[in-house]
Amino acid sequence: MRIGILGGTFDPIHYGHIRPAMEVKASLKLDKILLMPNHIPPHKNSTHSSTAQRLEMVAQVCEALTGFELCDIEAKRDSPSYTVVTLKQLSRLYPNDELFFIMGMDSFIHLQSWHQWQQLFELSNIVVCQRPGWHLAEGHPMLHELNVRHATLDALSHSSAPQHGRIFTVDISPQDISSTQIRSQLAMGEIPQDALLPVTLNYIQKQRLYFS
Repeated sequence: MRIGILGGTFDPIHYGHIRPAMEVKASLKLDKILLMPNHIPPHKNSTHSSTAQRLEMVAQVCEALTGFELCDIEAKRDSPSYTVVTLKQLSRLYPNDELFFIMGMDSFIHLQSWHQWQQLFELSNIVVCQRPGWHLAEGHPMLHELNVRHATLDALSHSSAPQHGRIFTVDISPQDISSTQIRSQLAMGEIPQDALLPVTLNYIQKQRLYFS
């Protein structure tokens, strides 16, 4: 199987997360997408909803969408979460499958600052979501990595066995949605129906999340 992995705080999860994941899933013909809420240390008030609430919102989204599954391994981890540690764990869970770690171009340009970032390519493929026409600036340190590892979608059809270490770029539809904006709207009594799945909006209203 080809398995996509999309991490995020998901506070709350919204169409700005879901639609790009859908576009990546379709472009790369992935069998499923794991939605993985990030770990937040319990002693820090770093989110506006609890870990349990974030997990529940993502779980409900996964029930509503075909081919999406909740991955709770980071959210339930007590130690600091490094992506390389997470991918090692997922590699053990899915030893015969291809993993595709999904990130935005804004994350990819800072990838060299990630913990043991070069090991990521031993464990997974990287999928970079970018706006149409967007490219790395000449001389950027990640440009060489992209040029060396870049693979076209045609490479997938010729893959007879699981392969990792490639970088796929997928143009995604621009969206002006953010969790910060959604929380701000809810705090002011506005209902951002176009930004949230109905199941998520229903949960937020029942739990009185983000309302001031």
